[in-house]
Amino acid sequence: MQIVLSRRICKREFGGKITAEDVAVLRRTAILTLATSLSGSGLPTGTRLLKTYGTSKMGPKRVIYLLAVAESDLFLLFYRGKNDPIGSNASPANPKFRAELQKYLTLLEEDILAGEVETIDFDRKNG
Repeated sequence: MQIVLSRRICKREFGGKITAEDVAVLRRTAILTLATSLSGSGLPTGTRLLKTYGTSKMGPKRVIYLLAVAESDLFLLFYRGKNDPIGSNASPANPKFRAELQKYLTLLEEDILAGEVETIDFDRKNG
């Protein structure tokens, strides 16, 4: 399993630079059994949305991943504080979430096609 990071999504979510603490939060939140499945329209075939919660020195985080089911790879979509308009209500019922989700799915696809992604390996034993 790996966590796939899009260059442009990372720029929006982290300001371009992911800290070691952020990587640790991502690794902790990448445990599928702790994630909540979200419904979503317009998702790529063979994927589903997962919402997880993490903590960092900067406060509670809401992390949304796109799971490629067959590969068990996670594609980071959102890394938000709980007081952010998306982080406070990361749900398809939230119009802001739905709009941002469609933008981010497009960014992710474009970055994958351009080879503008990096990965974080996630070792279940060492989490």
